[in-house]
Amino acid sequence: MHWIDYVLVGIPLLVVVWIGAKAQRFVTGVSDFLTAGRVAGRYVVAVASGEAGLGLISVVAMFEMYYTCGFGVSFWSRISAPLGMVFALTGFCVYRFRETRAMTMGQFLEMRYNKKFRILAAFLQSVSGVINYAIFPAVGARFLIYFLDLPTHLMIFGWAFPTFGLAMLSFLTLAVVIVMLGGQITIMVTDCIQGILSYPMYVIIVGFVLYKFSWSQEMAPTLLATEPGESFLNPYDIYKLRDFNLFYVMVGIFSSIFNRMAWSGTQGYSTAAATPHEQKIGGLLGTWRAGFSVMMYTLLAIAAFTYMKHVNYKPDATRVSKQLTLKTVSDIAHDQKFDIVRNDLNDFIKQGKASANLQALVGDKYDLSKPLLGSEDHKEIAKIALNSIDKAKGLTFNTIYSQMLVPMAVREMLPVGITGIFCAIMIFLMISTDTTYMHSWGSIIVQDLILPFRKKGFKPETQLKMLRWTIAGVAIFAFLFSFFFAQVDFILMFFAITGAIWLGGAGPVILFGLYWRRGTTVGAFAALLSGSFIAVGGIICQQSWANYIYPVLVNTGLSASVKRILWQVSSPLHPLVVWDATPDKFPINSQEIFFIAMMVAILLYVVLSLLTCREKFNMDRMLHRGIYHTEGKAIQKTPFRINKLVGVTSQYTRGDRILAWSVFIWSFVYNCIICFVVVIIWNLFYPWPNEWWAWYFYINSIVLAGVVGIVTTIWFTIGGTKDLHLLFKRLEGRTANVLDDGRVVGHVSLADLKSVEKVEDDYPMEE
Repeated sequence: MHWIDYVLVGIPLLVVVWIGAKAQRFVTGVSDFLTAGRVAGRYVVAVASGEAGLGLISVVAMFEMYYTCGFGVSFWSRISAPLGMVFALTGFCVYRFRETRAMTMGQFLEMRYNKKFRILAAFLQSVSGVINYAIFPAVGARFLIYFLDLPTHLMIFGWAFPTFGLAMLSFLTLAVVIVMLGGQITIMVTDCIQGILSYPMYVIIVGFVLYKFSWSQEMAPTLLATEPGESFLNPYDIYKLRDFNLFYVMVGIFSSIFNRMAWSGTQGYSTAAATPHEQKIGGLLGTWRAGFSVMMYTLLAIAAFTYMKHVNYKPDATRVSKQLTLKTVSDIAHDQKFDIVRNDLNDFIKQGKASANLQALVGDKYDLSKPLLGSEDHKEIAKIALNSIDKAKGLTFNTIYSQMLVPMAVREMLPVGITGIFCAIMIFLMISTDTTYMHSWGSIIVQDLILPFRKKGFKPETQLKMLRWTIAGVAIFAFLFSFFFAQVDFILMFFAITGAIWLGGAGPVILFGLYWRRGTTVGAFAALLSGSFIAVGGIICQQSWANYIYPVLVNTGLSASVKRILWQVSSPLHPLVVWDATPDKFPINSQEIFFIAMMVAILLYVVLSLLTCREKFNMDRMLHRGIYHTEGKAIQKTPFRINKLVGVTSQYTRGDRILAWSVFIWSFVYNCIICFVVVIIWNLFYPWPNEWWAWYFYINSIVLAGVVGIVTTIWFTIGGTKDLHLLFKRLEGRTANVLDDGRVVGHVSLADLKSVEKVEDDYPMEE
């Protein structure tokens, strides 16, 4: 990058760190560190949680998905528009969880079930979450190495250190410092600042991409030039897509219902609002929050696809492919046994010299004495060569190449200045996600694994110290895991399978726990254990299939039988689900394993709860309703009116009602009825040509998204700034409850105990 780019990265980063350091003075107790004192306003919650929830790894994952499948599959995700609207307008799960006044998900689970279940859930949740998070540093470090074109190794005092490890160490250290300063307070403040600073940056990048690439002359023709069954635009022509297909979308929608509130990666934000109503409205604002951010990464993925595939950019595409191939080989194949093939590939790509050894590894798939035709032929040659030596290494090469292709192409596309702006956004996203996830998983380990074992609570300073060091431990584990783990699948698939260790069974436990009085502890245990067992089994099979399981099947003569059985079992769902046992990859993908785990867990929870329920659970006490209501203004029961259609209650102000109706009109009327239902009915009678689909996505995903982005950029910049100022005032004026440390006594949170003097003898802390 140019020095101007480094300045554009450095100054905003210093501003964020400085403000975060200033915010740490507000931490006076455990509730401040874990929930920011529960005094945040709606815009701070919306802006900060949006920044934390997106993350650099999510952007890279979206790059990977859109580069692989385009817009076609995403059309079907509009089915979820009514669901998202209902969730946001009614506060589905979010409102009830905030009513429990639980500090963590584990605290709620103890209130709803028992302490043993809280401990088991915390163990599985922390294992799932920490492993799921553990590749974040790897993806972030690789992004910076590839995007900034850093060498794969640096010489320090005569010793060669991997740049990959040094980059991870640097940014993890910065994230740990931010978290340790003030926990959720500094996280929320820095995330909110980063979000506000990022809004105009998104506008600049989107504007440049639309200026550089013509939709009608370059983007659309490139997206249309795909094979039948693999359309990037026509949602009715995607039957050959394997991983990111209609089944992937349907499972995602199903999971969004049953796993609502289950994922605790941004746990601190789910309990940070001043009231349940503010929490609900913060979620409602999330409908508009994305603005230009979603449009930016979608456009960049399509621009990169155009850059790599369109004839106008073929020389540039070949250069990117060569650079990326050399960088990836040097990155993942640095062991001594790869020295020869690495040198051979280096000579071939740079000088066109093909050795006899390289030709032997490639075989008859490529004649290296003849000119190559495709822009990505060098990548295929390297993949085949590495696969000939080590199949796992070949899969890792393919995975890393796919992840870094769009960032490398973007680096070549963007000019000086805009390159620095994009890099700053990515660093913001990386830091915000690192701090939020480390805080979430570290706090779960302390609050839900360690604290429940104790009869007495910790002194606040002791508990804060334990929280800080546990969070540092999560960072150390993530560093080691990222450094040694070889990723062999798409990022989103890795998320699905590792998340399933917890999410496979957590959904019904939480959802039915909040809404069904007959749910029992026996059903909860069965659901959680079954989902985790299936997920762990899937991970083992995926990691060991190529090198161990499939060779054993071949040697024992069972490969043909297993192949036939898997094919027949999946045949009712062909072509969406195809279980084909090949030597390289486990036939059941991560999303399919996740779906199996969820279905088994739901079935076990419902059946066993019905069989073991002896007494209905007291839901009013847990939710502080009826005679148990003590906080804020209770919701008044009113006769049915049209406002109830959009979740409006007596707590809504005029502005809240306008917001609710705007979400209803945009999400349901426009996105669902007009852009989905009407289009489907139209295509039943008159199927659209592919060119129509190109303009459909242009209007919805670029033109209208741009209009919404301009409005929300101004809206959330003003609202976030005002709410941030209000947050500081509330933090200065509040009175902390030292007993509010996450403990539960008799299904009641100690956060409910307002008079410390009267209860400290009954609920003592450690001396």
